[in-house]
Amino acid sequence: MTQTPTGLDRRQFMQQSLDVGGMSGALTGLPVAAELLAAEKPALEIAPFRFDVSPPEGHPLCGGWIKPVVGYDDRLEAIGFVLRGAGAPVVICAVDWTGILNRGHLEWRTVLAQAAGTTPNRVAVQCVHQHNAPFVCPAAEAYLQSVDSSLTCMMPDFFAQCLDRGAKAITTALREPRPVTHVAHGQAKVERVASNRRFIGPDGKLSDWRGSASRKPEHKALPEGLIDPFLKTVAFYHGEQRLVACHYYATHPMSYYGDGRVCSEFVGLARKRRQQEDPSCTHIYFTGASGNIAAGKYNDGTPEARVQLTERMYAALVASDQALKPQPVVSASWTTAPIVPPCATQLVADELAEKVANKQNALANRIRPAMMLSFLRRCEAQTPIILSGLHVNDASLVHLPAESFLEYQLRAQQARQDRFVAVAAYGDGGPWYIPIREAYPQGGYEVSVANCDPAMDEILTGGIQRVLQV
Repeated sequence: MTQTPTGLDRRQFMQQSLDVGGMSGALTGLPVAAELLAAEKPALEIAPFRFDVSPPEGHPLCGGWIKPVVGYDDRLEAIGFVLRGAGAPVVICAVDWTGILNRGHLEWRTVLAQAAGTTPNRVAVQCVHQHNAPFVCPAAEAYLQSVDSSLTCMMPDFFAQCLDRGAKAITTALREPRPVTHVAHGQAKVERVASNRRFIGPDGKLSDWRGSASRKPEHKALPEGLIDPFLKTVAFYHGEQRLVACHYYATHPMSYYGDGRVCSEFVGLARKRRQQEDPSCTHIYFTGASGNIAAGKYNDGTPEARVQLTERMYAALVASDQALKPQPVVSASWTTAPIVPPCATQLVADELAEKVANKQNALANRIRPAMMLSFLRRCEAQTPIILSGLHVNDASLVHLPAESFLEYQLRAQQARQDRFVAVAAYGDGGPWYIPIREAYPQGGYEVSVANCDPAMDEILTGGIQRVLQV
């Protein structure tokens, strides 16, 4: 059986990571002075990696409630890097999947940690959130199979294959790490992509909702609403050679989906174009906190719109790259904050089980309750979500869970106006949507599928503040 850096086998390693009571072990969450001191003026090394995560034909897409894989517009990738020299190794990875939930997320972090010689709480795995892509929850899949073998949200064998590919990709990458001498950050405004989905009427309730695509003239006429207009980039260098560029932007990354054709979408296509013309640098794209943000104002759901959105994202990637001004690395650290999500009161085990078993329900209305039941069990076990941040010089890369509302990203930036804060969401997808407290009485789709109660607002905001205590 595979051994971890601590000498534990994989199952023991995961169990240690799940042990909330043992916060002094793998889940130590707050910055430790000794660790930060050890990371001053670090000698950093970086090892970028990538591997294919395209699902096979017939695999469920978006959790099994849209058409499964029938073909491929382009391949899906997991792209990341191992950073050594800021304490124990750090792994950051972006995956072209809709989401990775609950124990599945821990399995990803555990396997990547083993390969990098570190622990799961020093690994961030963030999904890009394309919809013609896998949306996986191993616990939900096991439950579905126990109820009805025709129900499925993922293929476990494919999931295991991706983990093996990830371990091999990191092992290979670590044979040739590159020194990191400089870091840079920049940003550029993205034109005509993001728009807010939610519009509140005079009565304080949701009056209109604009999704990822719309052909309604009134949705085009509505303002963008609250967005973060900037694509942010943080890049690592060896001398003048740029080695890795991490790009961040907050919007649901869908032009159209549901046709069974796997696609990395307009954000992935823009990233790939940038990668082709700059092959010596590994370009990684992260979706920011965009639970309430999509392209609906500027997207009519046609293939032509995908091309236009890709062009606009590509232009922003280039402009943000051009704003980079490398500075010598003088400090580097990693911080974490474990939070225990409060389960929504409407998640009741017997009721969820009844929905899964009811063959009269639509497929989505049987699979989703299984995922909710998995989250409920996770909350009962007090299994934490790990928030994390990589801080190099005055740049902070912050990693949040699930479909966090944009306001959490803006709060992170506001909390440290003295730093360049780039936010990646869609980490552990267990909570599904994470609205802000004010959104709950307003109603709407996001609130209806939020697995946490309103107390999650204060818990997540407090965790963000702790991660940024550097």
